[in-house]
Amino acid sequence: MSVLRRAKTWEISESDASDDESTVDHHLNVDTPSKQTARLEAEGEKKVPSLTDKCQTSSSSTKQNQRHALSPPRPGGSGTPSPARKRRSKEEMEADRRRAEEKKETREKQRAVRAQRKEERRHEQNRRREAAENLKKLRPENCIKSFTLSIHPDLLEHVGCDFLLDTLVCLEWRFNIEKQQIPHSITWTRDGLQEGEEGQVSVEDQIVLVLTATDFVEMVRSVKKMLDNVEETGSESILVPVLECLNRNAKKMITLLVTDSDYRTMAYNKPLFLEDQQSESRRATLDMEEVLVYLQLYKNISLVFLDDWQDVTDHVCAVTKSLAKRPFKLLTERAELPFCVDGSWASGARVERDGSGLIQVWSKQIQQLNRVSPAVASTVTKSFPSPRLLLQAYQNLGSEEERKRMLVGLLVKNGGKERRIGPDISARIYRCFTAQNPQLVLD
Repeated sequence: MSVLRRAKTWEISESDASDDESTVDHHLNVDTPSKQTARLEAEGEKKVPSLTDKCQTSSSSTKQNQRHALSPPRPGGSGTPSPARKRRSKEEMEADRRRAEEKKETREKQRAVRAQRKEERRHEQNRRREAAENLKKLRPENCIKSFTLSIHPDLLEHVGCDFLLDTLVCLEWRFNIEKQQIPHSITWTRDGLQEGEEGQVSVEDQIVLVLTATDFVEMVRSVKKMLDNVEETGSESILVPVLECLNRNAKKMITLLVTDSDYRTMAYNKPLFLEDQQSESRRATLDMEEVLVYLQLYKNISLVFLDDWQDVTDHVCAVTKSLAKRPFKLLTERAELPFCVDGSWASGARVERDGSGLIQVWSKQIQQLNRVSPAVASTVTKSFPSPRLLLQAYQNLGSEEERKRMLVGLLVKNGGKERRIGPDISARIYRCFTAQNPQLVLD
């Protein structure tokens, strides 16, 4: 028995498809006679306008041409005003010119003020920069580079002088060997560091004189003879150039460095005059003290005994560093103090002839005690207006304990607050005014 199958798709041949397309085209291209007649009438209406439309078009164009044509001027002369700008008067032009000049002058002044302020700021910056540079130059570590040590050639004959020269070379300090006014001396000079001091050399007032014990004894003998008017001091004595230098400049400060410690005892104990063998030691000591007092008080000459040239080198280096610190200290000391020294807390109380002001002195005396405020001192002075009254009150009491506690309980008013004096302050005030031992510690 055969099975019937249903076709899934329709099988259409090429001839059938072409027949269908031709049929559709024939239906689209073939019009009925009525449709052709309607198409021709529509095209004729578009191409041939009607007479009425032509008349309307011509009339509208004529109106537009008449509207765009210029109308003749009116006989009354009341036509549209001319848009030309109204001419200004001479006064208005002059006022405008003045206003323009004023604005220009104002701008010039403002420009000049700005330029002046800019110049002032520039000068201020330069001034501050120069001040900072000068301050930097005056600092000890920089100022010491401007010093030059002048060493007398006679000092090179000393055995330990090489130690001084080697130290100066190691420290990179400038020095030179040249003759000085005073033999065996060392002086200092400083180059100018501030503006206007370039090329100037200032001589310091310090002079160091290095002597052996023998030279020092000879100098002491010369001074003693001069004081006793025994004979004139010889021209070869070292005292002569020293006195001449001090006579020319009394502000010079001379320091005598006596070396060779082995001869120090000889310098102190060797008699200056051998008149009496029994009292020669005592007289030598008195003569030495007299000469030293004369040199220090009348000639401003100080004396230092040293063991060797190492101590001399240390002293010279210390003097050099001290001189290098001096310019910076002088500059800083010129500045005003950062606090007011004329205040009531720093000044004393003025006492008049009539006695006014004594109560303030009495109050300040009590305030000198530790932890005693002005309010407490004022309370004590109101109760006992003078020290005598306070001492009399102490004497009227019988026992020591009562005297110590006499001020306890006095009312102290300070800024709206009230409190009372305690036993500690009362006891310290009592000990301050009644104690007989000057070494007693009050607090």
